[in-house]
Amino acid sequence: MAEPVNNLIDLLLNENIKGLKPYESARRLFSGAGNKQQAWLNANESPFANEYDIDAQRFNRYPDCQPPAVIDAYAQYAGIESDQLLVSRGADEGIELLIRAFCTPGKDSVLICPPTYGMYAISAETCDVGIERAPLNADFSLDVAAIKAFKGKVNLVFICSPNNPTGTSVDKNQLLEVIEHFADSAIVVIDEAYIEFDRDNSWATQLNQYPNIAILRTLSKAFALAGLRCGFTLAQAPIIQALMKVIAPYPIPEPVAQIAAQALGQNGLATLAQQVGVLNAEKAELKKALMAFNDIALVGDDKANFILFRTPQKSALMAHLVANGILIRDQSKQVNLDNCLRITVGSPEQNKQLLSEISRFFTLQTSTQEA
Repeated sequence: MAEPVNNLIDLLLNENIKGLKPYESARRLFSGAGNKQQAWLNANESPFANEYDIDAQRFNRYPDCQPPAVIDAYAQYAGIESDQLLVSRGADEGIELLIRAFCTPGKDSVLICPPTYGMYAISAETCDVGIERAPLNADFSLDVAAIKAFKGKVNLVFICSPNNPTGTSVDKNQLLEVIEHFADSAIVVIDEAYIEFDRDNSWATQLNQYPNIAILRTLSKAFALAGLRCGFTLAQAPIIQALMKVIAPYPIPEPVAQIAAQALGQNGLATLAQQVGVLNAEKAELKKALMAFNDIALVGDDKANFILFRTPQKSALMAHLVANGILIRDQSKQVNLDNCLRITVGSPEQNKQLLSEISRFFTLQTSTQEA
């Protein structure tokens, strides 16, 4: 029976989908690791797990499409109006909604600036939308001239700041130049998934000045709620209203709404501030320790909850860490990131374990070379 079914799938499958490769998420790359792994430092997750209360009284009812308690709390947190906000299943759904709402399949294109987050391209490909590229400069700043050359050729310009995986924040003057250049032709999408680690560079308070920007946010990183899958799109009301036309009717499960509202309450925000402080301190210690290794060179900046570094022994070091229960992320396939690995800042215990294994790796390498 398998062969007829496979023939049917081949017959019916969207031609645009056939050649796609799924996004290589941290979980997919190590789906068979199970509980053997002790330190997950590859997905930019928080090492903290916080407790929340759940009320099951409404589980028999469909949830609100846009839960008021979540919308109002996040709008207050971000300093915007409630009609300038949409909550979705992670910021990833926000990416897809923007593409579906503002790009016509087979006709329009988006612009990305690699090296950057991979889901912009994946979502565009899935929606049969073209992808243009203006790679970052060698110092990971925007190539503004290259970006501006795409005016009239793209509907969306995706810019990640702080950028994943380089940890760099985009210069505000550069970004303003891009926003104003595309004012009458494209929406500039600013991905602020890591903004809690770089709060002074948010564009949220400037929404009213620029009708062609949309901002992506998430509870997955600093809020320590990656398992919740809750993200936000911030924009002027006309963009939000357009996204409401293409979002699913019940996108936010009731338990997700309850937990998100608690995370955005007074106690939740106090916890957020405390844990971001811990991670920033741990990040500084990690950077200092990594710089002591001769074969490691830090790459990019530290405006997020991860550190990117380059080593000529990338593959061997990665294999050693995996074999010893530590998962980090290989970024060497990205533009200008040859031999680069990315470490998520973990708990003090995880970071100590990581550094111990890196030190042991280089000691073993030296011993082997001297033998």
